[in-house]
Amino acid sequence: MPRAPDEQPAVNSATMRSFVHWIRAAAPYVHAFRGHTFVIAFGGEVVADEGFLGVIHDLNLLHSLGIKLVVAHGCRPQVDAILAQQSIPSRFANGVRVTDPETMDCVLEAAGQVRSRIEALLSLGLANSPMAGARNRVSSGNYLTAKPMGIVEGVDMQLSGEVRRIDTEAIQQRLDDGDIVLISPLGYSPTGEIFNLTVEEVATQCAVRMDATKLIFLIEADGVRNSRRQLLSDLSTADAEAMLVRPEKLAPDVRICLPAAIRACNNGVKRAHLISRRHDGALLLELFTRDGIGTMVSATALAHLRSATIDDVGGILSIIEPLEEQGVLVRRSRERLESEIERFIVAEYDNHIIGCAALYAFPSERAGELAALAVHPDFRREGYGEALMQEIEQRARKLRLSSLFVLTTKTSHWFLERGFRNAEIADLPQQKQALYNYQRKSLVYLKTL
Repeated sequence: MPRAPDEQPAVNSATMRSFVHWIRAAAPYVHAFRGHTFVIAFGGEVVADEGFLGVIHDLNLLHSLGIKLVVAHGCRPQVDAILAQQSIPSRFANGVRVTDPETMDCVLEAAGQVRSRIEALLSLGLANSPMAGARNRVSSGNYLTAKPMGIVEGVDMQLSGEVRRIDTEAIQQRLDDGDIVLISPLGYSPTGEIFNLTVEEVATQCAVRMDATKLIFLIEADGVRNSRRQLLSDLSTADAEAMLVRPEKLAPDVRICLPAAIRACNNGVKRAHLISRRHDGALLLELFTRDGIGTMVSATALAHLRSATIDDVGGILSIIEPLEEQGVLVRRSRERLESEIERFIVAEYDNHIIGCAALYAFPSERAGELAALAVHPDFRREGYGEALMQEIEQRARKLRLSSLFVLTTKTSHWFLERGFRNAEIADLPQQKQALYNYQRKSLVYLKTL
């Protein structure tokens, strides 16, 4: 039945507008991720938590968006519980369980319990729930070939093992068929032995060998924090390795998962994420918002400056057009921008244009114009404007220019604070003087290089 007039939703409410904004902002990520492989890893404590159903709902949503999912799970707390029930002591060496045959029986029981619970929840299809209409197929099997870990620091690890080989062809076939692939921390040898593996190694090896786009760890901490306890939203592998020099400063699970993230990114995985398992919707917030909610690791820094190409015209226009509307920048048509694109540099963050600047050289008078300096509002106050200016200065020096000038109507103090000084129209190159727009009455600032 149609709604009565007084039952119509308040489409202009703040909540509705926020929802529309979020959906639109998430759309580029949806397009970018469709068809890509993500490896998502978590320990048995995540499965035992009452909030695990929320994780299942988010996995279902990712799968419905066309993302190929490999889910790797652990079962340490479940193993501990079974060992305690049977009065079998737990033994660890270097943070890894020493697995004797008696313990291995408990590992198999725990892994089976956890795997069955995940499969059951991923099979939900209840009406009026986030799983309504879901037809998830879950595939698990003997995808991992393992070898014994051997003796580590004088301790025989017995049936604790390491990944030797992954049947990537079988996993890929299941993913192409639309299955979610579930990987337990168990590996098998050609001689019929079963080895207990760590979920961190299983997930990392799967991500690398499956050429995954992302490796995601759900952990206790909310990500990686620096010495001032500030959450770091992104890290290069080099910076992450520097933090591991003092591992005692890091949360316990970060000490385990951050090295795995570094290994993955240094071996071809584009991004690795460490996010809190305790934050409802953490997967969605990390993947579909610009700032995320945890820490993202990549082989190189996410933000960098480079020369603009013709493919960047749309991104540059999205940055400068709002400022042109406000009268801060001189209007440039798409055609003009395309013809002058070689003069531009861009600041790029995670494959998105977030800033730009241009250098117009006047070689005969050894002067250059810094123009179209702009940064996306979300990234202002983060130093990108100054970085763009400095890059333009470097390029001007390489052209043997002795001065840089700028015309501005709104941001005079910003340039004065960065070494520019007041100048006159007469100080401009003759060609620029002839083009000066007296209606705009732009102020002139000059900097000697």
